[in-house]
Amino acid sequence: MGKLSCKNLLPCCMGPPPATSTVGATAGVRVKVSDRYVEIKNGIFELTLSNPDGIVTGVRYNGVDNLMEILNKEDNRGYWDLVWSPLGERTGIFDVIKGTVFRIIYQDEDQAEVSFVRTWDPSLEGKAVPLNIDKRFIVLRGCSGFYTYGIYEHQEGWPGFSLGETRVAFKLRKDKFHYMALADDRQRIMPMPEDRVPPRGQQLAYPEAVLLVDPINPDLRGEVDDKYQYSCEDQYNNVHGWISFDPPIGFWQITPSDEFRTGGPLKQNLTSHVGPTMLAMFLSGHYAGDDLSPKFTNGEYWKKVHGPVFMYLNSSWDGSDPTLLWEDAKVQMMIEKESWPYCFALSEDFQKTEQRGCISGRLLVRDRYLEDADLYATAAYVGLALPGDAGSWQRECKAYQFWCRAEDDGSFCIRNIVTGDYNLYAWVPGFIGDYKLDATLTISSGQYLNLPDIYSSCSF
Repeated sequence: MGKLSCKNLLPCCMGPPPATSTVGATAGVRVKVSDRYVEIKNGIFELTLSNPDGIVTGVRYNGVDNLMEILNKEDNRGYWDLVWSPLGERTGIFDVIKGTVFRIIYQDEDQAEVSFVRTWDPSLEGKAVPLNIDKRFIVLRGCSGFYTYGIYEHQEGWPGFSLGETRVAFKLRKDKFHYMALADDRQRIMPMPEDRVPPRGQQLAYPEAVLLVDPINPDLRGEVDDKYQYSCEDQYNNVHGWISFDPPIGFWQITPSDEFRTGGPLKQNLTSHVGPTMLAMFLSGHYAGDDLSPKFTNGEYWKKVHGPVFMYLNSSWDGSDPTLLWEDAKVQMMIEKESWPYCFALSEDFQKTEQRGCISGRLLVRDRYLEDADLYATAAYVGLALPGDAGSWQRECKAYQFWCRAEDDGSFCIRNIVTGDYNLYAWVPGFIGDYKLDATLTISSGQYLNLPDIYSSCSF
């Protein structure tokens, strides 16, 4: 195979991780394929995937044979899943996505990318979601973690359906991971799964909400556990995960871009919760309902790349304060964001920097009741989404969205935009209404589009 050329081949090694052990970081990437498993290792960790399903059955790291929940069946540890239904039916069908064909996309000492594909044909109508799905996993030399992304395709003429949710879920060892962190001010010792079932737990108004009557950890008695307590707006949902105190290990889910998530920056999504469970949510109707479930009609072509997202592993030489692993995970999150879009993801459907475009401009607010002069749209949310009405980005759930916050003078710049047609949308904190630029903007590869000043009335 030819040698890959990529300046940022190792984004997870671009910055110093002071809390992290990097023993074996110079070892090359190795792939071992057997009838049942695909094993990928790089001297730091070892990833085991079922063959040809593409389920994460094992993660060996820092002297622990498996960080995944070994008490679970192998197909209930680390997996892609979705919820779908035929058009017109309200009951969703839960589907753990299992590949039927495995192949190595690329392999050398610096990188391995593998693929697990499940294809649809008419014999599966009513039995499986009408999508071709290609799950990819990437391991890089010197990187303490792995990447995963998925390419979903609905071909012309295929049956219509509704997609209620799709995500990646990881279920970690409950005997080790007891501390969960979502933000500087949202982290804690968590209940055990057993605490949520009688007699230790008492269900409240709905199944997710449980009163901890007699938890294993008595300090948690009287608390209520509910996975929705740990939800987060997508604009802040960049890194979350779990810490083991013995040995001191962190297992983190890092999402470097919101572009492939639906509903815009204010959309709430699940993060981590009791299990210990860790989620990378791409699409869901949580907090929004059916409006955020895309409907695909007969004959509609659709293709979208979800991810890549990064599963980061870190460990501490000094176990006296394992929460330092959270600080290191935040540093890693910034490194991943600065490396976006990744140059090493090899699907042609994932556009690289040179294939994308950029747009800039300045947004001003015209409110003559408040000020004769135009006002800077300071801290405005400015974004691109599929063409629609003002505010329609909140319900848009099929394509990509790109958002930024305006500077103090209302200037904005949105980078790394996937090519296509968009409307520009905005709203300004402190002013009522949604703004939409009355023009369709076409983004082309390598294009830098500089807009003239944009004026919006106070009512938009």
